[in-house]
Amino acid sequence: MPNLSIKNVPEQTVARLRARARLHHRSLQGELMTILEDALQSGSLTVGGVYERVSALGIKTGPESVSMIREDRDAR
Repeated sequence: MPNLSIKNVPEQTVARLRARARLHHRSLQGELMTILEDALQSGSLTVGGVYERVSALGIKTGPESVSMIREDRDAR
C-alpha cells in the first residue's frame, strides 16, 4: 500500500488531529484515513456547491468580482 507524507503541518493542526483521533478511539493514522475516505465519498466540491453551502449557513459573501470589474471599467 502506498504511503503519503505531508510536510510542514502546523503544531496546532497536529494537536487537533490527535485530539480528534483520541475522541474517536483511533490512532492518528486511522483518523487521517477516515478523514480522507469521508472526503472522497462526499463527492468533489464545485464552486456552486460551496456557494450553496455558504448561503445555507447564512454567511454573507462579498460582491461578485464580475460586478466589481464592470463598475471599475464603467468608471473609466
